[in-house]
Amino acid sequence: MPVNNPKELFLLMLSDLRQGTERTTKLFEDISGVVQDPDIKEALEARVFVSQKILSTLDHCFKLIGAQPVKLSGHLYEVFAEDFRKELAELQNPTVRKLFILAKASHLLHLRIAEYKALIAAADLSGHYAVGVLLESCLADKLAFAERTQRFIREIAETRVAEKIAARPAA
Repeated sequence: MPVNNPKELFLLMLSDLRQGTERTTKLFEDISGVVQDPDIKEALEARVFVSQKILSTLDHCFKLIGAQPVKLSGHLYEVFAEDFRKELAELQNPTVRKLFILAKASHLLHLRIAEYKALIAAADLSGHYAVGVLLESCLADKLAFAERTQRFIREIAETRVAEKIAARPAA
């Protein structure tokens, strides 16, 4: 799609965000299907639920600006998902698998967070203040999940360190 003005760029960026959210939701569904840790599985299932709410919010954004999402290649997400599945299949250690899943989820989240921040600024610049408010609510959900993911990673690391300390012979 050729982009000739800020409005077209905003539509392109919003379309990319929506399509990426849709693909990310599918990826989280796939990941939750292979996760064995009940806490991480539950968190991913909650993420899928929130992502579906975000998709509805993004659809409302399109309604507010009077446009339909444009179709994009989505190649980035296809490559990400394919690489994720290949790399995960090679990991045998449960702790390593958990960390890998959480790290990849964190990568995706931070990509989304950056997109939301840029789109919020673009919405304000284009006079779509209501869209900016809706995007900020979606960003808040993403930030909350990013914090939760970091907490999981920290807990895994702390548990492993505690296990190593406990396994040391007493001096």
